Amino acid sequence: MKKLCKSNTNKKICGVCGGIAEYLNADPTLIRLAFLLVSALAGSGVLVYFLAALIMPEAERVAD
Repeated sequence: MKKLCKSNTNKKICGVCGGIAEYLNADPTLIRLAFLLVSALAGSGVLVYFLAALIMPEAERVAD
């Protein structure tokens, strides 16, 4: 079963959008654009992002 975690490899700020994209098997750019759109329209997206950054666990690092 997949677990929703912040991304270690696909992050711009905290890895929240990258983690959501990995969980949904979606393009991270589309998730980031959707986040920006929701933030612009609803106004509380930044607060939700940082709350998610605090709540979501870090992804486990895989040794190469």
